[in-house]
Amino acid sequence: MKRINAALEAAGGKITGFVGTMWCAIAFAILALVSLPGALATGNLVTIISWIAQTFLQLVLLSVIMVGQDLQARGTAQIITETHEATLAELKLAQLDRRRNTEELADLKKIAQALHVELRRVPKAAASDDTSAT
Repeated sequence: MKRINAALEAAGGKITGFVGTMWCAIAFAILALVSLPGALATGNLVTIISWIAQTFLQLVLLSVIMVGQDLQARGTAQIITETHEATLAELKLAQLDRRRNTEELADLKKIAQALHVELRRVPKAAASDDTSAT
């Protein structure tokens, strides 16, 4: 059953690929135009309108609409690709910033530790003399 479904889907894809072209729209237009003289020969307005709506428009517009949808899908895919690439670039920048921030934080911690060590070396008396002088 899976093989049958796969074959049917492949056939449907090929048919859709062919019907969704402007060449097919032209072929359908020519095919529809073959019956136009018969519709006009009736002189019946309903028959002529019916030919336009049911024969010409349905045949030709099917392919034209499919071509338009394909173009729109390609445009959307392009926008998605560009957005994805821009997002990845932003992610790389954010990762680089985070790495830099981590390095800077480590440097600041080393500086703070060195200050604490130096402050412990300062005699308490000298520290109290400085505060009493003010």
